[in-house]
Amino acid sequence: MANQPKQMFTKTKTYQPYHSPFDPCRPIGVKYYSTPPNLYVGFQPPNLPQYSPKEALRKGTLWPIFYDYYDNPYEVKRREDK
Repeated sequence: MANQPKQMFTKTKTYQPYHSPFDPCRPIGVKYYSTPPNLYVGFQPPNLPQYSPKEALRKGTLWPIFYDYYDNPYEVKRREDK
């Protein structure tokens, strides 16, 4: 177990839905979903830095540790196809 690589934290997860060999439709392929940062923080530490009120309203959270910019993986794929 000591030789196993340490898993890295990723906000974007992937999975591939099961496709039966008898399914007449073509496979869906890889699906993506995003996990929020608050899942990885067991408790809110004291004295966290805060955004200004205006910035907090724009970002949707008061604390930078909980801010999660959503990067659409499907949008990137569309740009690569062109």
